[in-house]
Amino acid sequence: MNFLDHPPRFFFFTGKGGVGKTSIACATAVKLADAGKRVLLVSTDPASNVGQVFGVAIGNAITAIVAVPNLFALEIDPQAAAQTYRDRIVGPVRGVLPDTVVRGIEEQLSGACTTEIAAFDEFTALLVDSALTADYDHVLFDTAPTGHTIRLLQLPGAWSGFLAEGKGDASCLGPLAGLEKQREQYKAAVDALADAARTRLVLVARAQASTLREVARTHEELADIGLRQQYLVINGVLPEGAAGDDELAAAVFAREQAAITTIPDALKALPRDQIALKSFNLVGLDALHHLLDNVETLAEHPAATNAEPIVAPTLATLVDEIAADAHGLVMVMGKGGVGKTTLAAAVAVELAHRGLPVHLTTSDPAAHLTETLSETLENLSVSRIDPHAETERYRQHVLETKGAKLDAQGRALLKEDLRSPCTEEIAVFQAFSRIIREAGKKFVVMDTAPTGHTLLLLDATGAYHREIARQMDDKGIHFTTPMMQLQDPKQTKVLLVTLAETTPVLEAANLQDDLRRAGIEPWAWIINNSIAAARTCSPLLLQRAANERREIDAVAKVHAQRYALVPLLKDEPVGEENLRALSQSQATTNAEADL
Repeated sequence: MNFLDHPPRFFFFTGKGGVGKTSIACATAVKLADAGKRVLLVSTDPASNVGQVFGVAIGNAITAIVAVPNLFALEIDPQAAAQTYRDRIVGPVRGVLPDTVVRGIEEQLSGACTTEIAAFDEFTALLVDSALTADYDHVLFDTAPTGHTIRLLQLPGAWSGFLAEGKGDASCLGPLAGLEKQREQYKAAVDALADAARTRLVLVARAQASTLREVARTHEELADIGLRQQYLVINGVLPEGAAGDDELAAAVFAREQAAITTIPDALKALPRDQIALKSFNLVGLDALHHLLDNVETLAEHPAATNAEPIVAPTLATLVDEIAADAHGLVMVMGKGGVGKTTLAAAVAVELAHRGLPVHLTTSDPAAHLTETLSETLENLSVSRIDPHAETERYRQHVLETKGAKLDAQGRALLKEDLRSPCTEEIAVFQAFSRIIREAGKKFVVMDTAPTGHTLLLLDATGAYHREIARQMDDKGIHFTTPMMQLQDPKQTKVLLVTLAETTPVLEAANLQDDLRRAGIEPWAWIINNSIAAARTCSPLLLQRAANERREIDAVAKVHAQRYALVPLLKDEPVGEENLRALSQSQATTNAEADL
């Protein structure tokens, strides 16, 4: 493995949920410890399962992994860290400021940026020379801070004054209030991150075009702020020998090799490793020892595996219920890499095929979808919102209004505030909001929607209300805001997309909680690219299918009011026919009994 050559003291593993960064971090820790190095493995992943991987209870205290001499682990609970962090900031103003103001501050501190900064606050001490890490040769971090967080920590002080004077917008600067005491430690930590002799960033991806594009954006964002010591690991690549005579496995192999061949230019110069897809769950030392070896024998595949696809509701079942309303807003949401854009297109195409008028709107830049839906389909209209153009338009508007009277330092803070992940969500949703009104007379299928945190921030400031009132240019007319429409289950159906894997399911559950705080109840879950719902005779894929069943069971019985299972298909979901195929599967009836 290239990324293990001449290992530095610090490793950071980063990537979207479900790509396998925790498993790779654990396997790396074991390999270094086996080589006689004293290793500390630290996880700040909200979906961390490091303890599960090693079969040891790990908490917010350094714990020895008894089965691996020289290995120690620490799990920082980011949610607990964020709550402690919020209490530290909000506590002094409770009972002093009006309750509505306190609730607004709490909501500003409820987003992903607060969680990330709170976790960074916890592990910065591990990045600088201290008694905590003095005895370790290597410190490995499962999950790295984003470029946005690091840029925030590099900006000048005066966070509290900037926020207190109301100069910020719907922001991610709020989490930085009251951090002046740690600024020297933060500077040392950021310096350590940028030092190629001390720190190596490992970007973990899957052999999928969309995932590789996402990693390319992460690479460029981190490189722009000086974090250039990066390695790329493409995980879970189907071995050629596993395809055999199985049509599905052969198609997956060809698809993955095409994605690797056409890797984004930004990633081509990075040192690269590939890790073969394994049939077994990556739990326990035997599994970890094999992960980086790229060796797997057929003996590791169980001899007896149920080859029949799982019986579960299909996407067509959900579309039947949606179509019965004749019109409405359908929001398709989910974390990156789960296929929500493709499924939004599949829902729209299926509704249009039934003779219903549909407007599909997306901000996803995926070229294959643009090509797929560039053809004219009866009853279907498509709009593509350019998130970069919309975000730049929004930034300029805020700078020309709120930023007009700020000094140089204030404008620097505001500009960074406007580079937060929330800003793009706000800008894109404002563009979406112009289309939402159509849902009263046709179906509007919306891809790439904002989180509940962002919606609550905007609703609290009245931004949507004022914007729509301004567009109507008549405050005397009654109107319904997008937020009100999203909260009405008769007008809006939210579909959460996930994969049948532990981390994506947990991330979708967290997103569901986030939406519920905003008064939005998800209508259904869609489990995408399921091997368990497909027909295969590949021993490796059959075992992967067996591993999926626990996660499908959790969605069906714990998380979702209703759900659908979409099979992994042999053909790429491009074109009307292949998109419609996503609505069908081998099984067509309701089926917890087979789980």
